[in-house]
Amino acid sequence: MERKMRRSKQELPDDESKRILTNGKYAVWAVAGDDDYPYAVPVNYAYDGNAIYIHCARQGHKIDSVVRNSKCSMCVVDKDEVVPEEFTSYFRSVIVFGRAEIIDD
Repeated sequence: MERKMRRSKQELPDDESKRILTNGKYAVWAVAGDDDYPYAVPVNYAYDGNAIYIHCARQGHKIDSVVRNSKCSMCVVDKDEVVPEEFTSYFRSVIVFGRAEIIDD
């Protein structure tokens, strides 16, 4: 999936996005869940520079969803600072889109 950011001035360079993916501790992974409802769940992950790996149980909602539809997305938040007096927040995040595959070994 390729969609241009509406606020393109806030788009991060690729090297910064990769840094965030490399250093992130957790992500929110989204798949097409039961009855085609979006299902987003916090996960731990590993990024090797080319692929993202998510460790999970061999059965359950996530696995059922991937078997049904491999399309997914994931968001890693690097910075989230709420500034009430300015009625805004300062944040940086990376959102990736792709297809999941189940690896058994």
